Amino acid sequence: MVFEYIGVKEINGSLIVLDNVENPSYEEVVEIRLDGGAVRHGRIVAIEGSRAVIQVFEGTSGVSLDNTRTRLMGRPMELPLSDELLGRVFSGAGTPIDGLGGVFPKCRRNINGTPINPVSRIYPRNYISTGVSSIDTLITLIRGQKLPIFSGSGMKHNELAVQIVRQARITGEEDARFGIVFAAMGVKQDVADYFRRSFEQSGVLSRVVMFLNLANDPIIERILTPRCALTAAEYLAFECNMHMLVIMTDMTSYAEACREFSSSKGEIPGRKGFPGYLYSDLASLYERAGMVKGSTGSVTQIPILTMPNDDITHPVPDLTGYITEGQIVLDRALDSSGLYPPVSVLPSLSRLMKDGIGEGYTREDHSALSNQLFASYAKVQEIRSLASVIGEEELSAEDKRLLEFGRQFEQTFLRQGMEENRTIEQSLSLGWKLLSTLPRESLDRVDNAMLDKYYSA
Repeated sequence: MVFEYIGVKEINGSLIVLDNVENPSYEEVVEIRLDGGAVRHGRIVAIEGSRAVIQVFEGTSGVSLDNTRTRLMGRPMELPLSDELLGRVFSGAGTPIDGLGGVFPKCRRNINGTPINPVSRIYPRNYISTGVSSIDTLITLIRGQKLPIFSGSGMKHNELAVQIVRQARITGEEDARFGIVFAAMGVKQDVADYFRRSFEQSGVLSRVVMFLNLANDPIIERILTPRCALTAAEYLAFECNMHMLVIMTDMTSYAEACREFSSSKGEIPGRKGFPGYLYSDLASLYERAGMVKGSTGSVTQIPILTMPNDDITHPVPDLTGYITEGQIVLDRALDSSGLYPPVSVLPSLSRLMKDGIGEGYTREDHSALSNQLFASYAKVQEIRSLASVIGEEELSAEDKRLLEFGRQFEQTFLRQGMEENRTIEQSLSLGWKLLSTLPRESLDRVDNAMLDKYYSA
């Protein structure tokens, strides 16, 4: 049943308050008609008895206390869904902005989603190839995983996101059922144009669903954007049996929108002013990744967030790290030196990697090679610290050999062109070529049978 109310009790920022509301529901969509006939939309964000607090998506400018007509629609916000979503561009609230008209829906779904029953989850297996050596070899992305990228302001995370969208593949015939949902939150117009132009020019837009929320769009739309993106991904994955990769940038902009929204409601702030429920709010998004029984599809997430002042202990990366299954960390020093992609190997990890690589998935030597590259590069960092104290010329011949390995590792393995797409076989072979510059007896993470097959002095 649809109820309509005339006038509002209070206006506070983007919020309006209605009194004497019959049976309001949390997250219920409302339609607000102004004096001049303009129509705005909102949702109920708080309920106190018969009082309802409504957040207006388009803002409250021009809203009258006396003559505004507010209609409660009796349903939560829903997204029209169809396999026609692929190749389309939407606003952060799910409105088409590509000039191709609306989507003819096969169904509509609540954008808040429903929690996945843990019993119905399938353990993630198999990998998604990104064509980036450092990620595919050392921090492998597994289908159904949530693997964030921790970056910093001004670093090349946008370029890396575009490269992953352009190059991401899954193995075998299943590649035809692979799609990407790309959600941008709080980005400038030129960045949004860069994303859209890059996908069009590379020819991958036909398998991408884009949700774009600009920096000058309402903050409430920024809060809706990842929910709309994940609702679209879940439909395509679990109803259309596709493997969906969801890339969301920038989650820090999303968290700051939550902070502003929480402040406007007068809630007690937590760490650095963020709401105390930020952990559960982020979890409600990240936990929508996975694979479920009864469907051959999957939802994989790569949330991208910029760490303020490159502080990994900031609440947003800190809480994200608790929820997700690893992280890819970008390094400011590598970025400043001109190395792309500036992946910092040692603090990065993929916790599900071990179960989606090796024989039958990538190659039998993948796990051993990855462990040895990590171990050898860790020794390089120790030797660099020592060299900064005693000088490089005082190092032993073995240590100098390791230093040279570190330089070659960064310049030939980590460094990769933005248009360069390496297969997993190319990346693994390049790793062995680098390890073969070290003495065989120093490779203590690989067994002799593997060394006999792949080590070349």
